[in-house]
Amino acid sequence: MSDGGVLIPRRALLRGGLAGFAAAMMTRALPGCGDDAPTSPGDAGAPDAGTPDAGTPDVGFVDAGAPDAGAVVDDAGLSYFAPRPVPAPPPLRSLIADIGALGAPDANGLRLPPGFTSRVIGRTAERVAGTDYTWHLLPDGGATFATEDGGWIYASNSEMPLVGGVGAVRFSATGAITRAYRILDRTNANCAGCKTPWHTWLSCEEVSRGRVFECDPYGERAAVARPALGSFKHEAAAVDTANAHVYLTEDEPDGRLYRYVPARRTPQGHPDLSEGRLEVATVDAANRVTWQDVPDPRWEGAMPTRLQVPGSTVFNGGEGIWYHAGVIYFSTKGTNQVWSYRVAEATLSVIYDGPRMAMPGIRGVDNLTVTCCGDVLVAEDTGSMQVVAIMPGGGLKPLVQVAGHENSEVTGPAFDPGGTRLYFSSQRGLSTGSGAGWTFEVTGPFHAPMA
Repeated sequence: MSDGGVLIPRRALLRGGLAGFAAAMMTRALPGCGDDAPTSPGDAGAPDAGTPDAGTPDVGFVDAGAPDAGAVVDDAGLSYFAPRPVPAPPPLRSLIADIGALGAPDANGLRLPPGFTSRVIGRTAERVAGTDYTWHLLPDGGATFATEDGGWIYASNSEMPLVGGVGAVRFSATGAITRAYRILDRTNANCAGCKTPWHTWLSCEEVSRGRVFECDPYGERAAVARPALGSFKHEAAAVDTANAHVYLTEDEPDGRLYRYVPARRTPQGHPDLSEGRLEVATVDAANRVTWQDVPDPRWEGAMPTRLQVPGSTVFNGGEGIWYHAGVIYFSTKGTNQVWSYRVAEATLSVIYDGPRMAMPGIRGVDNLTVTCCGDVLVAEDTGSMQVVAIMPGGGLKPLVQVAGHENSEVTGPAFDPGGTRLYFSSQRGLSTGSGAGWTFEVTGPFHAPMA
């Protein structure tokens, strides 16, 4: 979520209590540590941002197909994470259209609708309640994952340069925090990502020549580097479950929209992330999309990935992306727009157009998630520090606003499996504070079970 061409997030991190830590991180960079900084900071000696609890194994990463990879490598050479037998999400109906106006800030600084409550589940450099894990710097993209015991996990990226990685908090079926731990280390400025249908987390590096890592949110298997998904300034990804394709956004002023087409599918019908082709979108005057092969997706030559296909369409500041019911939704912060790509028709349209609105209801469109019922939740990068729902009919509904964090951004919105708890972060926290991120849980009637 940083501005294009700058490795450090666009507002100064070097303030207050985190100043020394952040400065120490940057002094460990190799010469020329701008946007082309090394993408394996562990090799440069950078320390971890979070402290694993006792018994947590090494959570660096391995290359796909390595003998100690967390993924299965079968006789056909497929490299994949076997799906977990977790409960399917319950059928839900949305109550978002009925949510009332936001009230005054509560004790945690959140403006909430009537009937909603909040708690803080993590603050940078502080222990997660009841655990030995220290919450990471610059919490960014996140997602939730059901567990076999009826609980869930919230995984959260760290966008800290040269530290990166992913932390996770595990909850019981009642919502009590039972554990917190690290699931990825030694990466660089991990921004957003993708919750896969087979219950893994794709964590994306938002740096030049950035990579994607497939992580186990349950903390049992090593993360795996997925170079086949391309080398560029990754923001987020989404899996098209019908076609087994992966769509990816790029946070550059002249970024592109990409599609990964696997060479094969796993036995469960999911995309094999170890081998395939990367394609880039070209949009014509009728808003129809064609896809062309990227010749050097790992950027092993001189030409940046986004510039390799002349005529491919520029998307200014690609941000969050999500697949729902045959549609890919994604946002572009540079134009303050939210887009929808209808996969079967291969057509593109804008569902939120900030520049054309007399009084924009969303400013700085960034991370997004889509509910089971088709509400598109958009997190603001600055703006009013809100999470706003774009409802299926096009109306806007503010769900929460973070007060007193004006120099921050809202990141990582995700619902628990029951649809009543919304998780998100204020990446840099209080405007008058040290730059420490806050991660929140808001509980209330966002959804209800189907009658």
